[in-house]
Amino acid sequence: MQSLSKARPLARHLADLVMSTPADALPALALERAKMSLASTLASAAMGYGIASARIIRDIELADGGTPAASLWFDGRRLPLAAAARANAVASDAAASDDSDMRSIAHIGTIVSSVALAVGQQEGASGRDVLAAMVLGYEVAGRIDESLTPGRMQRGFHGSWSTVFGACVAAGLLLRLDALQLAHAIALAATSASGMAIAADTSCAREYHAGQAAGAGIRAALAAQRGFEGELGIFEAPRGLLDALGGQAREDIVRDWGESWDIVTDLAIKLMPGAHPFHACAEAAADAARAGAVRPTDIDRIVVSAAVQWTNFKGEPHPRNLVDAAHSLPYFVAAAIADDGFGWAHMDETKMADPVIAALQDKVEFDPDPPPLPDRFPHRHGGTVSIILRDGAVHRATCRAPRGSGARGIDWQDVRDKFLHLFPLGGLPPSATDGCLQAILDLDKAGGVGTLMDLLRRR
Repeated sequence: MQSLSKARPLARHLADLVMSTPADALPALALERAKMSLASTLASAAMGYGIASARIIRDIELADGGTPAASLWFDGRRLPLAAAARANAVASDAAASDDSDMRSIAHIGTIVSSVALAVGQQEGASGRDVLAAMVLGYEVAGRIDESLTPGRMQRGFHGSWSTVFGACVAAGLLLRLDALQLAHAIALAATSASGMAIAADTSCAREYHAGQAAGAGIRAALAAQRGFEGELGIFEAPRGLLDALGGQAREDIVRDWGESWDIVTDLAIKLMPGAHPFHACAEAAADAARAGAVRPTDIDRIVVSAAVQWTNFKGEPHPRNLVDAAHSLPYFVAAAIADDGFGWAHMDETKMADPVIAALQDKVEFDPDPPPLPDRFPHRHGGTVSIILRDGAVHRATCRAPRGSGARGIDWQDVRDKFLHLFPLGGLPPSATDGCLQAILDLDKAGGVGTLMDLLRRR
């Protein structure tokens, strides 16, 4: 098939870069961050396993059946590759407790984890190859979505438009595609996924998008493996993906490959639930209240000055369910002040009805003139919270990046604490928690993912 692009098409250029990077060339820290992403994804999936949206998708895939290839986490029954990855990705994303990329808030880690485990299980891939596929899938998705930020969101499109590339590259590597096949898989992925941001902000469509991206990426790789070809110029051609979604700095998509790795610099593990752009504000709110020994009844006003203000992604106070709470900055700030921090319990509807938190939400207002952004990636720049008391005293704190983000470094102890808190919610025997965490820690030395997958099976 003749591509519309006269130069080497971007899809082929990306495929060549991926294929020129063996697992042994990846730094140890990148592989370690892949382990962290995997632990976070499984912990979040345990929390999401029983949520209605995850159960619906799982039931649909089980009813459809098909050739058993990869396991459902916390269940053990096997489904075709794309079906298993879709159901597992939905479970992880449903709990709003997985990961984010600090440039765009796309949940790339969830997708590459779900896909790499599924395909790695079928193909008998080594643990190191599974981790490498995650790193390289994350890299391609991150580079593409960096170009799409903020144009994609301004046009109303969700992060599934980029996470699908993480799925397709991870799957393509583990399926052992050659460079041309991988290029066509990438091109097919570019025309496969969709998702509207407004739906993700207000409904369970957020996790539906995650499932779509995981499944579509695998199907693109499987189609390319069998010889199906796409339009290799789909990114850069007029009316192509970059034009349609507002791509910027297009030359940066392939520039300086290998000098740093996005899974190291931009991955952020959620150490509290909900939308990641609010985590820094919650930290700042708790810090300010703690430093001033603030009592909620003494507060007159709470002023938030945050980069997220530039995105119109602030949500409304008084959430009534998980989706509302995950997208409500007033709730994050008020709860953090009232309870000395924001945590997993704040996604409970009983906590959302707390009268102290409810009263504080009505006192949250936004800086009418927040400082300009230093670049076009508003989500990664944190925020400042000022608590003004009735007696005129002001207590203020700033958090430039949330805990668990690449900018601050990610501590295994934080990831471990999250895992130990959430993983038991998946309903597996108590011994499975420590066993699964150890299997993840040892994955780079393992001959395959069989031990981990066996531990994830409901007895």
